[in-house]
Amino acid sequence: MAAPDENTLVHEDEDEVEEMDASDSDEDEMDEEGKGEEGGQNEVYVPGVQSLQQGEELEMDRSAYRMYHECQTGAPCLSFDVLPDAEGELREKFPLSMLMCAGTQADTALSNRLIVMRMHNLYGTEKENEEEEESSDESDDDEEEEKKPQMELAMMPHYGAINRVRVTQNGEQSLAAVWCEKGQVEIFDLRPQLEAVHSSTAMAAFIKQHKEATPLFSFSGHMTEGFAIDWSSKVPGRLVSGDCNKNIHVWEPQEGGTSWKIDQRPFSSHTKSVEDLQWSPTEATVFASCSVDQSIRVWDTRAPPKSMLSANEAHLSDVNVISWNRTEPFLLSGGDDGFLKVWDLRQFQSGHPVASFKQHSAPITSVEWNPNDSSVFAASGADDVISQWDLSVESSDIGEQAESLKKLPPQLLFLHQGQKEVKELHWHPQIQGTLISTALSGFNVFRTISV
Repeated sequence: MAAPDENTLVHEDEDEVEEMDASDSDEDEMDEEGKGEEGGQNEVYVPGVQSLQQGEELEMDRSAYRMYHECQTGAPCLSFDVLPDAEGELREKFPLSMLMCAGTQADTALSNRLIVMRMHNLYGTEKENEEEEESSDESDDDEEEEKKPQMELAMMPHYGAINRVRVTQNGEQSLAAVWCEKGQVEIFDLRPQLEAVHSSTAMAAFIKQHKEATPLFSFSGHMTEGFAIDWSSKVPGRLVSGDCNKNIHVWEPQEGGTSWKIDQRPFSSHTKSVEDLQWSPTEATVFASCSVDQSIRVWDTRAPPKSMLSANEAHLSDVNVISWNRTEPFLLSGGDDGFLKVWDLRQFQSGHPVASFKQHSAPITSVEWNPNDSSVFAASGADDVISQWDLSVESSDIGEQAESLKKLPPQLLFLHQGQKEVKELHWHPQIQGTLISTALSGFNVFRTISV
């Protein structure tokens, strides 16, 4: 089992708190402050097991990461999705690049943006050698400059905050489905923005236009705002959307790729707000939903309007998010109760999960299975913690460990912190083991030593 710590607990002077590694201070300071290794004051911090005392501060242990970057986009993006690219599958070689689409939740409706971003020149985290002195050699400075991460943003004004964004590839089209606070679901063609982030000439022309985002198609039949939306991976262009008024609508793409037929009769077994939706990765007509009514339901579009399977008391309170495993018949859920639950769809009607974890101390805000490893998943919570899990790990696999770690479930691989109010996370489907998360404090892009 890889170390679940990414943070070191550092005891600081109460009157003057500074963020530094013990190696950055001289021996006298280390002896006086008790920061040196011999003093035993640096220790692993485990959220949920320990709490910070007055004068203590967390410091990141960079050796626990293979890659770590952070960025901001102005107004916070509380939802995003990863856009596919042509750079190859399961890549690991640095430098890396990625494409994403995100939507802002700004203070005023007119200040919002639909953003396509391209991050590139992303290098790994080099392990620090505390015994080596810093070098001022010019070649080192040049190398450091060459390894600086780069980011291009193509931003279109969008009236109203964006609740959720999901993207898909439909032929030559790169499409974004957007749930916005004005109660509409909109479809946008992202090609102009994608051209802009790849070409300085196209970017200059794009910025000069500075026009409001115009949807390819929009639907106002929900009558209220919502958050739940998902594209089918089996039928290009097929979409499902759910609102805060408990209704779910399925969208069928029409010939030409610029319009959709939406059944006005909603799928309506839920009694409260629909919080998340997921299409089955193997069956074209099947999708799952979760709701404030504490239930998780499985539907077949050939048999509307009622669900065919349900777990009516899946969580003790609101079920916020779900994720459907790509290769195994498992559904992952996270609720306001802080629980993460794994459901075997072959015995879903029993109402009992096959696994249940309570590591987070606040509501779960996002969950997702690793697309390339069916036993691994990640979750984020309102406790500002991102957790990584591996269901294949058993107690006998972990061997000797610190006393504080014995309280953790063996399946817990890693706890990542540093962001404030984490809202959503996604594994990058083409970059091995890489997670991207968004929060009020910005984006993190990282790969831990555990995955």
